[in-house]
Amino acid sequence: MLRTPAGRRRMDILEWLKDPVAHFPDQGPGDPVEDGVTADAIAVKLNVSREAAETHLGLLVNIGLLRTKRIGPYVHYRRDEMRIAEVARMFEKGW
Repeated sequence: MLRTPAGRRRMDILEWLKDPVAHFPDQGPGDPVEDGVTADAIAVKLNVSREAAETHLGLLVNIGLLRTKRIGPYVHYRRDEMRIAEVARMFEKGW
């Protein structure tokens, strides 16, 4: 899933969300570290439509690497550090 060309974009998203303040402009309500970043902001950074960004984000949410939080009409995405560490340990053990 992360080794395909689309997987590179997913890896970029995960990398950017490590430090959302450095990678995304202020987006109004919500703290980018505590609450996450909107699909719109991620779409702009990826240079794709919001729908394309939501496809990548949805997959990352479904496998547990991202968490969501709704603030007003927007869904914000942030990393699930515990799940990411768990997946990393599985790969280190030769999963």
